[in-house]
Amino acid sequence: MDAPTILVVEDDDAVRRGVVDALTMSGYQVLSEGEGGRGLETALRATYQLLLLDLVLPEYSGFEILEAIKRERPGQPVIILSARGEENDRVRGLKMGADDYVVKPFSVRELLARVDAVLRRTTERPSVVKDYQFPGGKVDFLRREVCFDDGGRDELSEREAELLRYLVAQGGRAVPRDELLRQVWGLEPRNIETRTVDMHVAHLRQKLRSQNAVVTVRGKGYMIEGS
Repeated sequence: MDAPTILVVEDDDAVRRGVVDALTMSGYQVLSEGEGGRGLETALRATYQLLLLDLVLPEYSGFEILEAIKRERPGQPVIILSARGEENDRVRGLKMGADDYVVKPFSVRELLARVDAVLRRTTERPSVVKDYQFPGGKVDFLRREVCFDDGGRDELSEREAELLRYLVAQGGRAVPRDELLRQVWGLEPRNIETRTVDMHVAHLRQKLRSQNAVVTVRGKGYMIEGS
C-alpha cells in the first residue's frame, strides 16, 4: 500500500521545511504550500490523507481554509498547527471539525505521534467521493440521484447514498457490517441486533438494477461491484 500523503499549509519557511523533512524521513508523501491562497486551492483539489494547517496565513486564514474543507470535503482529517495556544482558538478549531490541535513550538516526536494517531483513527473514514460510474449509469452523490444510460432516473435516500458512497470509497475492501453501522449510521454495534444494513443493501441493488451492484463477501461484509 502506498504511504499516506500529507499536505502541509504553513507560512513560516523554517517550520514548514522542518515539518516536511520530518514527515518525509518518516516515510510519508508530502505536499506543501506557504500561503493561504495556494493552500486553499491545493487543499480542495489535491489527493491526500491528512492536512496539517497553520491558522495565521497570508490571504486566507486557517479557519477560512478549514471551513471550506469541511464544506467541500467532509470527512477530511485535519490537524491544526499554530502558535495560538489560547483555549478559544483550540475550541473553535475543534468545533469546526479539526481532529487535533498542536501548539507551536512542538517536537518532531510529538508531531509524528499526533499524525500517526489521527491517521489510525480515521482509516475507516470514507474518501471524498462525488460520483460513481457503474455499468449502465452513474450516481451523483450531491444530488443523491441515479442516472441510467437509457435515460432513466431514480433517487437515493440520504442513508442509501451515504452507504453507497462509503462502499465506493473503500475500493476493493470488504467492509464489515459493524463498521458500516459505526460510520454510516453512527451506531455502536455492540449488543445491537439489526438488519438495517442488509435492507439498505437490498434497496441499493434494486435502484442500481443489479443484484451484483453490492457484493456480499461471506464472513467479511460488503464491497462494491468490480472493486
